[in-house]
Amino acid sequence: MWWMADGHHDWKTPNLPLTPGEPLWVFGYGSLMWNPGFPHLERQPAVLHGYHRRFCVLSHRYRGTPERPGLVLGLDRGGSCRGIAFKVAPDDVTAVVAYLWDREMVTGVYRPSLKQIRLPIGPVTACCFLADRRHRQYCGALDAEQTVAMILTGIGISGPNRDYLLNTVEHLHELGIRDAALSALADRVAAEPAVEIA
Repeated sequence: MWWMADGHHDWKTPNLPLTPGEPLWVFGYGSLMWNPGFPHLERQPAVLHGYHRRFCVLSHRYRGTPERPGLVLGLDRGGSCRGIAFKVAPDDVTAVVAYLWDREMVTGVYRPSLKQIRLPIGPVTACCFLADRRHRQYCGALDAEQTVAMILTGIGISGPNRDYLLNTVEHLHELGIRDAALSALADRVAAEPAVEIA
């Protein structure tokens, strides 16, 4: 990965150390799982160790505003995460990586990395978009009450933050993926009345 003089990665340019002519595995832990948006040869259930799915990224556009931010998912340190891995054909890798950068790297809050994941067929190396703890949108220090409050009040151009959480949990259930922490958060949010922001 390329790094700039201030220590932050050059997030505007795809820079994964890929081997030409080789396929690429991509690990999805959020909407990529049910809406990848790119061609792939196959998809497999996968586990990434060392990181977990968490609402730890501020959203100023899609699920919130600069004045009233919402929260979206990131892969944060610790634990493990069950998701879906997609195998991209060698001829499609360049175009798919460019698509993923356009989709995931709008503000550079994620740190694309090649990590080992475990599939039913064994371990493979995959592109994973990890939350960058040094980015201004990272908010991993929020407690449960703050997280619930932000999700209840966040509304962006893609709709209420509340809907994003509840839809994510519903999709995870449909995929047979159990995320106890996210389910508990969804139960708390669902028990609260929807907030209407004037």
